[in-house]
Parts: sequence; C-alpha cells; structure tokens
Amino acid sequence: MNQETIKRRLSTEERQGEIIRVAVELAADKGVDSVTTQDMADAMQLTQGAIFRHFATKDDIWVAVMQWIRDRLMKVLDKAAADATDPLDAIERMFFAHITFISKHPAIPRLLFSELLHKKSSKLRHLIQEIISGYEAKIAGLLEAAKSQSLVPDDLDSKSAAVLYIGMIQGLVMQASIFGGKRSLQQDAVKTFPIYLHGVRKRHDAI
Repeated sequence: MNQETIKRRLSTEERQGEIIRVAVELAADKGVDSVTTQDMADAMQLTQGAIFRHFATKDDIWVAVMQWIRDRLMKVLDKAAADATDPLDAIERMFFAHITFISKHPAIPRLLFSELLHKKSSKLRHLIQEIISGYEAKIAGLLEAAKSQSLVPDDLDSKSAAVLYIGMIQGLVMQASIFGGKRSLQQDAVKTFPIYLHGVRKRHDAI
C-alpha cells in the first residue's frame, strides 16, 4: 500500500511538472493573458478535468510556475556566482547567466511583469514581489561586499544600484521582444553591462 501511495505521488509530481512546463511554453507563444487551461489540456492531449485534478485552479498553476521560476533562476544565479573572484565578478556572472536563462525561457519576463497576474491574485503578486525583492537584495549585498574591498565607492547607494541592475535586464528583454530578430538579447547585453559596471566601479584618480 505504501509503495502504491509513493508511486501515485511521484506520478502527480511529474504531471504537475509537465503542466508547469507547458504553461511556460504557451505563455512564450501566446502571451500570459491568452493562455487558458483548455490550451494546456490540448497541448498535453488531456481533458481540462485532468488538469484540475493536479491543480485546483488556474491561479494555482501560475503560482506553481512562479515558484518554478524562482527556484530555477536562483539556482542558476548561485551557480554563476560560485566561481566568481570578487563581488563585481559575481554580479557580472549572474547578469550573463540570467540573460542566458531568459534566452532559453523567453516567457519568464512576461510572467514576472504580467499586469494580469499582478492584479488577479494577491498571492501571485506577493510571490512575484518576493522574487524581485530577493534578487535585488542579493545584488545589493554583493555591492556592499564590494565596498569592503574598495571595488565601488563608499557612498554608492547599493539598493538603488540593484534596482537599476534589474531594470537593465528588463529593458534589454523588452527591446529584444519589440524589435524581434532585429536585436540580439545576448549581443546587447554584452554591450550594456560594461556601462553599468563603469557606473558603479570605484575610480582611482591618478596622483
């Protein structure tokens, strides 16, 4: 009986993972606002009833998607920062790891900044706020560590610089989406990040 229960639980987890994956793919193709549970069911060759056996509501699906984004993104960022030689190097590695992550999952910015998801569910809004706030805190913490190593000015507003960092990624993604194939997210990121780094790095005046 226990083995049957464990098997059934694993099957549910796998199915939930598949629903999350399909929801992310559909959001990339159609936009968050247009995705329905029927779309998800059709993509998986299931009935809507089968979808709702694993998630009670559509909002629960999006909450699970956001949790998936949070866990995957933080794992990618932590891995990128692990090999850094100093805090600024960590920020740079995290930046390009994030850009690569978005390139592989283009629906993620649409989900994080979807006005529909923000408005329709306080739980979703708080989760999205938690993801962004946690990311900003991570960057601000690295900038504070950079101060202790004299890599950035002592009077640098680390919190505002972290907000700018997030905004830089958002802006690059938005422009890549608007211009389509005319602009490369990766190429623009390579050109943009040195400007940010120049803005926060401590300059040693020649004596």
